[in-house]
Amino acid sequence: MRLPSSAGGSRVSISRILSYIFDWIVIILFAIVGALLNLTRPFHRAFSLADPSISFPMRPDTVKVNVLVVVALIAPGVIIAAICLLFVPGPTTPRQTPASVRWKRKLWELNTSWMGLAMSLAVTFFITQGMKSLFGRPRPDLLSRCNPDLNAIAEHISGGFGPSVPQGQYLVDFKICRQRDQNILDDGFMSFPSGHASFSWAGLLYLTFVICSKLAIAIPWTLPSSDSSSAFIASNLSTRDSDATNGTAHESSSPHSLRTSAAAPPVYGLVLALIPISTAIYVVSSRFTDYKHHAFDLIVGSLIGIVMSWISFRWYHAPIRRGAGWSWGPRSVGRSWAIGVGVQGYREVSQAEWKRKDDVDAVERGEAHGLPSNERDVGQERAAL
Repeated sequence: MRLPSSAGGSRVSISRILSYIFDWIVIILFAIVGALLNLTRPFHRAFSLADPSISFPMRPDTVKVNVLVVVALIAPGVIIAAICLLFVPGPTTPRQTPASVRWKRKLWELNTSWMGLAMSLAVTFFITQGMKSLFGRPRPDLLSRCNPDLNAIAEHISGGFGPSVPQGQYLVDFKICRQRDQNILDDGFMSFPSGHASFSWAGLLYLTFVICSKLAIAIPWTLPSSDSSSAFIASNLSTRDSDATNGTAHESSSPHSLRTSAAAPPVYGLVLALIPISTAIYVVSSRFTDYKHHAFDLIVGSLIGIVMSWISFRWYHAPIRRGAGWSWGPRSVGRSWAIGVGVQGYREVSQAEWKRKDDVDAVERGEAHGLPSNERDVGQERAAL
């Protein structure tokens, strides 16, 4: 079903709106299931009372859970909202563009950016909490939490050969612990992977991606973007005949043309991009110095957050260097929910758009409709960079 817009131009699709509402519902369900997994009792892995890796003292958290939520969820959400509302749609939009169109673009970018952030954090939370419950690895401070009954070792042996072998040790089960607070004890078996590490990277690295995308912070490159590719093609084709007649070499084939085709962004942009990353590193380091996680727990937790932040960003956003700061457009009306085999993507592309894309690809490969050999060399050089 479609509703006519107030401008009388494009139409609003109820089906498409519902499909994005359903996206939010699925993301929220990921978070809810992750919270339920956090409430389940983890597997209690047998341990040795002589294991030095779990004999560290129990310390309070440097970065508490509520602080982590503010740093990795609320703060990125607020910063992303400010960026989308202040910098979108950008200076390339004509001044006569109606305010309603400008706000549509602002709200669309805000919605997709928030969806990516929520997806990154929710899926990361779900994966991390599920793995914690499944693996049940003891934390470095487990023995301090456990307060084992040393007079009941024989009653709780679950493995090992003890003094029967040189340097032998017994493995005991968690029932040897005299800790009365079951939550403190259960938390002692949720070391792998680190939730603080995965959650902080999922939120803060995603924020870095958004900052780099919206503020054009990236290593310079030379391939033509989608916005300038038509002009690039037209320039090449229009100069082909004159150069062939005059026998002159193309300026684009010279090193000077290459060096003037891009420029480095201001260094302060790198500072803006590094602030969230530095914050995530600090959160991860605090879990090591607080004796809450082993190094491998922090590495795996960080990888989960890093991978999910990248997947979530690219799920809703165009590439940083080629997307000019934009997120992907909305799904086509007829493809809002599902597509069949043989259908290319969730957005319909017109024949003209496909032709334009083919021309861009041909230029990048140096194969554009009879270009001279020197132009093909330039195209191949650009594609290789």
